[in-house]
Amino acid sequence: MYSVYVLYSLKDKKRYVGFTENISCRIQQHSSGLVKSTIHRRPLILVYIESNLSKKAAMDKERFFKSGKGREFLKSVIKDNSPLSF
Repeated sequence: MYSVYVLYSLKDKKRYVGFTENISCRIQQHSSGLVKSTIHRRPLILVYIESNLSKKAAMDKERFFKSGKGREFLKSVIKDNSPLSF
């Protein structure tokens, strides 16, 4: 099982989209500063997660979330379900 996830930086107010096979380990890596792309963007909060059965499906969904339509989708879903204002 693979997960596509979205983190929100409380520091720079931007989203980070990624995918992983082990979500709890990956979130811990982000939180601990072990991920180069988010080390200076902490603190981070997990705002969206979606499970996929295959690696390819997770990679495709990650690519979608990084597109214009995907960003709009995330903006609407996160805004509707989160107390944070994006």
